[in-house]
Amino acid sequence: MRDIMMGAVRASLVTWVLCGLAYPLVLTGLGQWLMPFQANGSLERNRDGAVIGSQLIGQAWNGPEWFHGRPSATTDTDPSDPTKTVPAPYNAASSNASNLGPTSKDLAERLAAARKALEETQPELAGAKLPADMLTASASGLDPDISPANAALQAARVAKARGVPPAQIEALVQQHVTGRSLGIFGEPRVNVLALNLALQRAYPKR
Repeated sequence: MRDIMMGAVRASLVTWVLCGLAYPLVLTGLGQWLMPFQANGSLERNRDGAVIGSQLIGQAWNGPEWFHGRPSATTDTDPSDPTKTVPAPYNAASSNASNLGPTSKDLAERLAAARKALEETQPELAGAKLPADMLTASASGLDPDISPANAALQAARVAKARGVPPAQIEALVQQHVTGRSLGIFGEPRVNVLALNLALQRAYPKR
């Protein structure tokens, strides 16, 4: 019996050392050596070194001079009633979708309101066929990317707000299009944070 117990203890210790210490340490070391930017959260910083966002988590961009990310349906606890929730876009502590189906009246009303607001800022898009990610939220509510088609439709608004020829903004968008992962997974995409930071560097708002 004692031999069996000692064997079990040794096996547990070896497994703990390999899987609980060695494996995490090796992966952490490789990550810091090979991909330090990604391993540390893909954080973007300003000139003072302060973190202004992550390329992995979407955030709100207000104003016509910025490219806007995909809508977010995340929520947070209602401060006046803990049993209820209130909309809190891009709340990383509460990643979720709206769970509203195509027959939902609430979803239809929300999409109609979003479309109306979009057409007020960009009248040229009235009645136009839009990419799905321009009005609908992602499953996580934190999607940091938009489709190239979405970004292209925003280029004219951004160019006008910054006093830059549209062709230059469109060229900047194309420079930030990332293709499918390994050439086959996912869809081409544009990281909104990276694009807006490049936009501000190249064409500061006057």
